[in-house]
Amino acid sequence: MAKVYKKTSGNGQLTLYLGKRDYVDHVDSVECVEGVVKIDPADLGDKKVWVHLVCAFRYGRDDLDVIGLSFRKDIWIKCVQLYPAADHKPAIAPMHTTLLTKAGEQGHAFTFDIPTNLPCSVTLQPGDEDKGKPCGVDFEVKAYVAKEADDPDEKVDKKDTCRLVIRKIQFAPDKTGAGPKQEVNKGSITLEASMDKEIYYHGEEIPIKIKIKNDSNKPVNKVKVSIDQTTDVVLYSADKYTKNVLCEEFSENVEPGASHSTTLTVTPLLANNKEKRGLALDGRLKDEDTNLASTTVLRAGMDKEVLGILVSYKIKVNLVAGGGGLLGGLTATDVVAELPLVLMNPKPTE
Repeated sequence: MAKVYKKTSGNGQLTLYLGKRDYVDHVDSVECVEGVVKIDPADLGDKKVWVHLVCAFRYGRDDLDVIGLSFRKDIWIKCVQLYPAADHKPAIAPMHTTLLTKAGEQGHAFTFDIPTNLPCSVTLQPGDEDKGKPCGVDFEVKAYVAKEADDPDEKVDKKDTCRLVIRKIQFAPDKTGAGPKQEVNKGSITLEASMDKEIYYHGEEIPIKIKIKNDSNKPVNKVKVSIDQTTDVVLYSADKYTKNVLCEEFSENVEPGASHSTTLTVTPLLANNKEKRGLALDGRLKDEDTNLASTTVLRAGMDKEVLGILVSYKIKVNLVAGGGGLLGGLTATDVVAELPLVLMNPKPTE
């Protein structure tokens, strides 16, 4: 194993060990979280050691909590007692063996299974004025000392806890379907837009095939291509936010009675959208680079109510015919085709 991630509590009693921080959602199953907590029981007294995995939606800054409002909504939480030993007896996997070797005799293994109906890690891009942790969905493993797992009247001291943020991520599947295609007819102009494949990777060029048949009496003079990201926040209520991540114009002249075929290439990038507050990004750890949020892939029948953030993309191809002269804007004809875009990361090579 290349790296072990560990965090020690302020009092030195607990050390949390994980062998990785990215856990892959394969749509029908998710990699389980296998970890170890090193426990020094000397000063525990009547308290116990717990470890939990929580998936939470954060929608406000930590420094606003002083007014008594919580800006975290736990979507899912699982807690187990590690010391004294109780019912949690995970099968010891190779990952545990490696971590137990690091932790020594005081190491205690744990395993969490992540349900398939939880969201992936998503961060909403903060604005210049935003401080603290960004809004979005995150996953956190926390070990702590307390009398009870979750007693609202018991205050758990910060020095009695250690935590590591992890990510639940999806990669593009090995098999992908055919690319989308749409034909639109308006005002005697026919527009066909299509793509070669269903899924494109972040940073990959996206070629869009365009076929134009102009049976109108107006010349077609340009084609606009735009890509919108729709973020569907399903929490207390369903809120949809649509933000444009790409908009480009191409000069394509098609005279009345003529036909024309071409391929227009676009590449949506986070680098061109850094100033857009609230844009959905793939969850990040600390300040490392990330990218536009990946398209959420759902299996059939999944309960949407549990999900925090769903992300989807749409490409619009807009043909502009006419539009010259003094009244051009009033007499122009827009022909619009829309194509769904699935944007994901490729599976890393083993």
